[in-house]
Amino acid sequence: MAKKILCIDDEPGVVDFLETIFQDNGYQTAGAYDGREGLEVARREKPDLITLDLDMSREWGTRFFRNLRKDPALSDVPIVVISGLASNKYAVKDAAATIDKPFEPEQVLEVVRSVLDSEGAG
Repeated sequence: MAKKILCIDDEPGVVDFLETIFQDNGYQTAGAYDGREGLEVARREKPDLITLDLDMSREWGTRFFRNLRKDPALSDVPIVVISGLASNKYAVKDAAATIDKPFEPEQVLEVVRSVLDSEGAG
């Protein structure tokens, strides 16, 4: 069964782009446009991995991350931060990986595959 990736970013074009990259490479996807919606979708979809923007207008990615880690059913889902913010590597201290925007599709795929493989999910 294909692994599911939840893409959270307040820019719909980024969510669409990430979902296309992942779908074209055999992953199932779900999308959300802020942290609150992301938490609802994560609870419903039970993703294997989440890509997370940090700088979102309605709710910052760091708040989403803290709330996710408080949920026992989701607390171990790996997070890949994809952000244009400087110092994003420090904003979510136990993120599985961080990727700076702008990014190349192959870079994102390589990181996601590596994280899923290291989690024993690949």
